Amino acid sequence: MSKNNVGSLYFGILGVIALAFGIADLVVTIGGSSVCWGILEIPNDMFRGGWGGFIVLFAGVFYLSGTKNFSEIHQFSKVVMGSILIWIIAGCDIFAMITESIPGGEEGPWLNTLEGFLGTYTPPYPPAIFLLPFSLVAIYYIRKRKQYGG
Repeated sequence: MSKNNVGSLYFGILGVIALAFGIADLVVTIGGSSVCWGILEIPNDMFRGGWGGFIVLFAGVFYLSGTKNFSEIHQFSKVVMGSILIWIIAGCDIFAMITESIPGGEEGPWLNTLEGFLGTYTPPYPPAIFLLPFSLVAIYYIRKRKQYGG
């Protein structure tokens, strides 16, 4: 099995998972109550659940549409675009976690305590955080194309 077939299969599976997470985000947002299942939390707010769900959904669509003839540059660019969409949403989620960890509670001090600060980084996490490390594989394929001039 060539590396292009492995990449096509990998991003096809990642596309199905991203598509499922995007649909779940939208369903939970429409339903009106957030879902927490183990270490996965699907928020129901309009920005992260609604718009974020659309972005993750379209990342899955880009992954799936780019897997056919993966070695062709136009198809490969769809996979890279899907990864960029995941990076944007995951970056927003990470930024939200950082900004939520700094201030103290409403009745507490102005800045959070060390335990409160570190406590904001514990699970559950939104779906894009789980997709982030798997989407970074696109960087390997970008570097591989650059190295071989393909």
